[in-house]
Amino acid sequence: MAKNPTNSSSNKKKLKQQVKQDSEDVNGDPEIWASFDQSFKQVQSVLDRNRVLIQQVNDNHQSKIPHNMVKNVALIQELNGNISKVVSLYSDLSSNFSTAFHNDDEQPKNSD
Repeated sequence: MAKNPTNSSSNKKKLKQQVKQDSEDVNGDPEIWASFDQSFKQVQSVLDRNRVLIQQVNDNHQSKIPHNMVKNVALIQELNGNISKVVSLYSDLSSNFSTAFHNDDEQPKNSD
């Protein structure tokens, strides 16, 4: 079945309009947005560290040097811990996001 490019373009426009409308409806509490920004920076920091760890594991594996292969155990354990940390951070973000927008829905809207 071929995709209809016109439909796809129309859907993208509708989505952009909905996102714009949603963002206009959100109360722009700077403290909440700063908290989200900080959380995303924490996640990005862990993901950046994971990228470095994965590269080290690959380099060690390719070297085939026994000592380097042993180092991979600790590197992979750190990766595993970091993955758990990212899951936890995203879980907290999701909860905070839901709470923030649930609270925003309860606030009376100003009619301008």
